[in-house]
Amino acid sequence: MSRVLVLNSGSSSVKYRLFDGASTVAKGLVERIGESGGEVPDHRAALQGIMDETDLTGLAAVGHRVVHGGPDFTGPTVIDDQVVAQVEALVPLAPLHNPAALTGIEVARKLLPDVPQVAVFDTAFHATIPPEGVTWAISRELAERWQIRRYGFHGTSHAYVSRRTAHVLGRDPASTNVITLHLGNGASACAVDGGRSVATSMGMSPLPGLVMGTRSGDIDPTVIFHLHRVAGLPLDEIETSLTRHAGLLGLSGANDLRTVLERRAAGDADATLAFDVYCRRIREYVGSYLAVLGRVDAITFTAGVGENAPAVRAAALAGLEPLGIEIDPDRNERREEVISPPGARIPVCVIPTDEELEIADQSRTALSLPR
Repeated sequence: MSRVLVLNSGSSSVKYRLFDGASTVAKGLVERIGESGGEVPDHRAALQGIMDETDLTGLAAVGHRVVHGGPDFTGPTVIDDQVVAQVEALVPLAPLHNPAALTGIEVARKLLPDVPQVAVFDTAFHATIPPEGVTWAISRELAERWQIRRYGFHGTSHAYVSRRTAHVLGRDPASTNVITLHLGNGASACAVDGGRSVATSMGMSPLPGLVMGTRSGDIDPTVIFHLHRVAGLPLDEIETSLTRHAGLLGLSGANDLRTVLERRAAGDADATLAFDVYCRRIREYVGSYLAVLGRVDAITFTAGVGENAPAVRAAALAGLEPLGIEIDPDRNERREEVISPPGARIPVCVIPTDEELEIADQSRTALSLPR
């Protein structure tokens, strides 16, 4: 087994986890980097602190989470100067995420110059979606010039969870079709055909698709034109509204689903509508992906909401019993791995995600290291 350090660098934070094989031997989070009252002044100090506190003896690789890989990065990639330059060129596609990853990569390469570094991209798992699934019906010239297409995100989670679902059901992942529902503050759905992504709800950015904590999900583009032309709002303000003040927050005043559920239970009309919109959108995507896949062997919930909100799981799939999809209320409340009744035509599962373990495994794959 080989040791891999996984780094998830944000603009003001670094989350880390050290693996020895599949076992976690150290983990932590450094927050408020460079902020007043924060722990450390910059990312270099944060990573230096991590290395001072963590036994990195035998470290074989550092795996970095990189949100956007554009059209060219379709798998885990060993980092060199050319790769860094390519990731920098993708910053316009992910201006909030890729710069932070680049900072983490730059600092880690300087502090650990003899350790191979690997970039693992959120978008890479979705590189197998066929052209008709990533192409929008706009001018081909515009699309090609500005790299406009569906990329998809949460790829490490969808890859890990779809494979784990097959194992839980005693099936071969290569012959198992799964609809995975990654429901957290960010949320996305994915149709997985034999271990390959063939459709996903997020697009060029993480904004479209399912309703999220603060993101709108799918919306008529005319809304943007209307707000700009008629309401007179600047484009930056509209973008901020749709990404930071929409979703559950925009509908109910709370982006935490637990708060929404509490208010809904107390009879709050806004929270009730927010819950209903949230669950209906999930159900719409499940129906769409049933059609895309043709045969579905399982539907799996994962991530913070997906793993911990029985009410969401029940409401999101309500009414789909004629399609062979139903949930056993007791199993759902206990959050068993399989929450559908015995003998259900399409099993419904709850599988905890582990994106960091997936990044560690993909880093080993890129370097041909033992797991």
